[in-house]
Amino acid sequence: MLSADEQMGELCRGTQEVLLEEDLRRKLARGKPLKVKAGFDPTAPDLHVGHTVLINKMRQFQEFGHDVVFLIGDFTGMIGDPSGKNATRPRLTPADVEDNARTYQDQIFRILDPEKTLIDFNSRWMGALGSAGMIELASRYTVARMLERDDFSRRFKGGQPIAVHEFLYPLVQGYDSVALEADVELGGTDQKFNLLVGRSLQADYGQEPQVVVTMPLLEGLDGVNKMSKSLGNYIGITEPPGEIFGKVMSISDELMWRYFELLSFRPLAEIEGLRRAIEEGRNPRDVKFELAVELVDRFHGDGAGEAEKAAFIARFREGALPEDMPEVALPAPAGGVKLAAVLKEAQLVASTSAAYRMIDQGAVRVDGERVTDRDARLAAGTSCVLQVGKRAFARIVIRER
Repeated sequence: MLSADEQMGELCRGTQEVLLEEDLRRKLARGKPLKVKAGFDPTAPDLHVGHTVLINKMRQFQEFGHDVVFLIGDFTGMIGDPSGKNATRPRLTPADVEDNARTYQDQIFRILDPEKTLIDFNSRWMGALGSAGMIELASRYTVARMLERDDFSRRFKGGQPIAVHEFLYPLVQGYDSVALEADVELGGTDQKFNLLVGRSLQADYGQEPQVVVTMPLLEGLDGVNKMSKSLGNYIGITEPPGEIFGKVMSISDELMWRYFELLSFRPLAEIEGLRRAIEEGRNPRDVKFELAVELVDRFHGDGAGEAEKAAFIARFREGALPEDMPEVALPAPAGGVKLAAVLKEAQLVASTSAAYRMIDQGAVRVDGERVTDRDARLAAGTSCVLQVGKRAFARIVIRER
């Protein structure tokens, strides 16, 4: 096992906070595997690369010889995580939780080593805790401390209802750390309060408090909002390889470095080398190719990325597409947005009537395919290249309004 100093650099890479760094260093210095926990409520069947920011960090701990627990919150999922919400979250049924949990297990092993990963369910101990145990757990935390949490505080001050069961969520998540005797817990920045509850409860139960590692929330394809399926700005890890490749290539050059830091498995020194190469004249597109190839290979197997790269280059050469073009992110209603409106908003045409005229003339292409239907729409989640005539191009990302 590497020394504590050697591990700290990579383990702290891309993190928002490590509470407390000196605690993590001390735990690592013991030279024994740490138990590293991250919990995921199975609230939706598919994961996107924003979810993998946490899973990638788990993989780093795993590669350094630590014991990783992928905790599926089948019990907490039926409560509904109130983090960041301004209203009570709908509860999932046991059937929903079971179906989603099954797909999670299939997806995480595209990143984690199945031989070294423990999958657990918090219903295992919460189901056995019973009503008396839940009352005992609830006695260990006060309402005043719960109301220190931003979202609860806002709702309380604004006169918005807070259901009693919502207070149970951070308590149960914290008790998970007690049940597992976790040394480290990973979570998104929106989970900080819950993670710290775990640290507090462990001390109350006579355990050494866990180290809390918060990871930033990855921006979506638009570079503005958190990656989310509901916003249509996501890259799903089960999407076809061509979709993943094209979406990565659609992100801005600036956002590319954020994705390298949080999604790539390359050492930081290599990423800095790529930055220097661009400063010295290398085309950013070629560096973005490397990221796209890496992600496609991760989710679809070695060689899939290079195949998509070749197809992408061929497609662009055939259409004589420019290497640099404006990038436009637009919101869309549930039914999508009309192509003519997108052309105008992207300033590829002067007016909607001009857009219709160009569509009628067969001068409009979406990812190289000619579109002649005036009523054509682009759905939320679409990431594509629009072309009008021979010289007007724009990269477009359509997100849900």
